Amino acid sequence: MSEITEQELVLKYTFDVTSADCDRNARLRLGGLINYLILAAIRSADTLGFGFDGLRSQQLFWVLSRMTVEIYKPMKWCDTAFVETWPKDVDGLLYLRDFIVKDQRGKLVAKCTSGWLAIDIQTKRPRKVDEKFSYIFDHMKERNALDYRPEKLASVEPQERFDVRTTWFDLDLNKHVTSTRYVDWMIDALPFDFLDAHYPSRLSIKYMKETMHGEVITLKQASTNENQFSFEGVNRAGDSVKFRGMVDF
Repeated sequence: MSEITEQELVLKYTFDVTSADCDRNARLRLGGLINYLILAAIRSADTLGFGFDGLRSQQLFWVLSRMTVEIYKPMKWCDTAFVETWPKDVDGLLYLRDFIVKDQRGKLVAKCTSGWLAIDIQTKRPRKVDEKFSYIFDHMKERNALDYRPEKLASVEPQERFDVRTTWFDLDLNKHVTSTRYVDWMIDALPFDFLDAHYPSRLSIKYMKETMHGEVITLKQASTNENQFSFEGVNRAGDSVKFRGMVDF
């Protein structure tokens, strides 16, 4: 393979914060921020040749497995987000990707590290991508947005429980609940007045099993202190764990 440069690997994307991305205080919603990161990852993978079409030829598709985001300031309606992202490393079957977000004034907004799985279309099990793509992940191992891997999350001993029924608009083109909806579910479980007065400073999320249309998810919630909330989403019918998350404020 020909040598690939850092300039080719660190790709930059611009997103304008619209009113639909914001909460009632004109602050970028956490789910909106995560959506920008996912869109940047998709565009980067497409540019580098291992996006949706590149993997489809191998009977694979990407799923987000884990993500940890540190948030330093809220963006507002009409701000512009500048997202840098790059493929960083491979950890077993987990393909690591980092992100840095700045605003139009060059102020740091967020840093993120994430892990992605290449899933076999037929078996729904993860496997390695073709070597012609995986070599790309060997070039940026020393460049870190966050100097740790996406956080692993423990099971939750619930203090509260909420039921969420999946709907049409929860689903993406892979026909399962899209990644940002899990973030929305966690935020929606918190008290209105608390959300009005606070903004997230950190998110960790681990996606464990896909959630399909019609499933009812029991959202288990616990808090270790007044500004940290842990979640676990369990299928009410089969009691299988769908995801775990933690949000700090």
